[in-house]
Amino acid sequence: MRVRLLSFGSLKTIFPEGGDWRELDAGESVAGLLAKLCAEGTIEEAALRSAAVAVNHEFATSGQTLQDGDEVAILPPVSGGAVSHVADSDPHIALVRESIDAAAIEREIKAGTDGAVCIFDGIVRDNTRGRPTLYLDYEAYEDMALKQMHLLRSEAIERFGVREVAIVHRLGRLTVGETSVFIAVASAHRGAAFDACRWIIDTLKKTVPIWKKEQFVDGAAWADGEPFPEDISATGR
Repeated sequence: MRVRLLSFGSLKTIFPEGGDWRELDAGESVAGLLAKLCAEGTIEEAALRSAAVAVNHEFATSGQTLQDGDEVAILPPVSGGAVSHVADSDPHIALVRESIDAAAIEREIKAGTDGAVCIFDGIVRDNTRGRPTLYLDYEAYEDMALKQMHLLRSEAIERFGVREVAIVHRLGRLTVGETSVFIAVASAHRGAAFDACRWIIDTLKKTVPIWKKEQFVDGAAWADGEPFPEDISATGR
């Protein structure tokens, strides 16, 4: 059987642009595939300790059996005008490549039953730990990122009892002061809105496959992402 292999962020160079197809024995597991990649020197075992694996846009367990035609992605820890939405029709959940219209999103999410709208506006700062920043480049595993963002919205509504959630993230090049991620939570009560907004951004930074490359005055580097939760890391389950 054949599977398509993809990688992103700091690991994006381990496979060719657009991915790589590999022949595997029928019944091969995710763990078996990773062992083969390590044995052939495609990826170092140390890199897998902080990575996660997705199969067909969903986080996979190490024991999961692969099927012919599967898309397997190796994911390093995630960072975090007219709007160009990427592969999605829901205006509340979007990846965009142009400036985020925060005011429009806030207006659209409000309803008469709401007593509060809590906003998180993540912006590009001019330094990282004192190292001057020129700009950031964001990239995503887009189909999976949108799927994870939808799950965050649904879970936040169920968990915190809020009415509506909007999550919009920029891709591409951003300069200092631009919005990289905008989250709005509408609720009858402010406490639930605050709690849900904080939970969404904290979880997004750990589970949604979006990465940023920082361009400094003296060089460039992929940002160190937050560790994946143990239950979705490549070696954690």
